[in-house]
Amino acid sequence: MTTFADSLKKEIARVARKELRDEIGAVRKASLAQRSEIAALKKQVKAMQSELNRLGKMRAEPARAAPITTSAASAAAPRGKPGRKVVFTAERLKTQRARLGLTQEQMARLLGVSSLSIWKWESGGAVPRASRVPKILQLLALGKREALARVAPEAP
Repeated sequence: MTTFADSLKKEIARVARKELRDEIGAVRKASLAQRSEIAALKKQVKAMQSELNRLGKMRAEPARAAPITTSAASAAAPRGKPGRKVVFTAERLKTQRARLGLTQEQMARLLGVSSLSIWKWESGGAVPRASRVPKILQLLALGKREALARVAPEAP
């Protein structure tokens, strides 16, 4: 009788292992998916923290944009008051580009930079170099027709 009991125990254990293997496989898959999701969320949190730190630094530094000298300002924007400093701002670039009816790609061609640079400048993610600011301000001082005329010959 003991052999029958032993055989029954072994068979029950075998069937139980077989059933558990499928269950454990599903749990392992779910665990793997959750781990990858946790890793993605950690990356997202880290990116948000760095963005928050960057914004905190920008808030602490009131004027991060590079001011223009008065002589460059008068050449770039003749409508401004003499001796007044003109400062580059992302919002001004975006609104003036829209006023001129130019795409980011066209604006980039006129300035000799990439369209990604224009996007970063407009979104506030980056600030143009001080050497580029006078050229940007001169371009923004143009009229719509003149700006479109400068873009047209360069079009393919």
